[in-house]
Amino acid sequence: MSYPEFSQEHLVAEQRRVNALPRILLHAALFLVTFFTVTVAGVQWCGENPFELSNLHFGLAYGLSILFFLSFHEFGHYFAARYHGVVSTLPYYIPFPPNPFVINFGTLGAVIRTRSPVPSRRALFDIGVAGPLAGFVASILLLVYGFTHLPGPDYILRIHPDYDFTLNASRAAAGIPLEFGNTLLYSFLQHLLADPTRQFVPPMSEMYHYPFLCVGWFGLFVTAMNLIPIGQFDGGHILYTMFGRQHRVISRVVFITLIVLGLPAILGGVLQMILPALTHEPADFIVPLERYSWGGWFIWGLISFFLIKLDHPAITDDEPLDPPRMILGWLSILVFLVCFSFVPFFLGF
Repeated sequence: MSYPEFSQEHLVAEQRRVNALPRILLHAALFLVTFFTVTVAGVQWCGENPFELSNLHFGLAYGLSILFFLSFHEFGHYFAARYHGVVSTLPYYIPFPPNPFVINFGTLGAVIRTRSPVPSRRALFDIGVAGPLAGFVASILLLVYGFTHLPGPDYILRIHPDYDFTLNASRAAAGIPLEFGNTLLYSFLQHLLADPTRQFVPPMSEMYHYPFLCVGWFGLFVTAMNLIPIGQFDGGHILYTMFGRQHRVISRVVFITLIVLGLPAILGGVLQMILPALTHEPADFIVPLERYSWGGWFIWGLISFFLIKLDHPAITDDEPLDPPRMILGWLSILVFLVCFSFVPFFLGF
């Protein structure tokens, strides 16, 4: 993104404009609407009817947790931008209304917008890395609290009265057979903090009923998506500032990887629609493909290619990052790896 040259007077004037009362009210309104939609989504994740206002209290833990994560992430960007004198808006929280057909997280995330040039490669790195690392810390805090404050077995029995603890599954056929994909960090924290011999530790097919675990997992997932080292994702900013032009090779390798990871699920979905019509037999053998592939990565790869672009826009500053920032950059790559899930969602229909 290119900006006109800003004098100090223009910077001050632009910052005052983005901090004007009508804009503050807009940010506040979006925050409140998003708080409502994520709370309603939390009611749905907890197994209650989201369209009864009397059930809103079931979603408060979820709603507050997801706003906690989003705010940590976006204000990480915001304060880093302000530290470097970059004019930046407050976060725009993006609500996503509940509906009877799709279980969703109640939000499409949050964004800030910079309104003046980023003055240097180091400033770009700081702004890019601050959001994911802040959100990462928030996710760890939520998971630590979630694993150390697991409710008793009666909690899952309220949602699934027929839950079989020997099978770790509900015997009921109703509902959406959804399973979240594990990650290295989630698995590590679970084994470190939760004792399955003394308490019920929900499997990945049930953990989304537990607000702190669900949002903590969601935070890891969002952090990994933001740290994908392509174009103008946060990971792309970090990659470009660390390696300069070499980022082009890495971003293309990552793009191809996303396509390869998601293509089997896309092809499997197409075959499941076509083969039964041709053979008059169910295409059940396709399901294992979807167990090891998630079509979302294919779609995210296309978004990267057509919208985000694979190459990061060039900046004129060529000063390399100092050693502490390089260490932080490598740390962010490690964060990406421990937060990444090959199949984040699996619908076992």
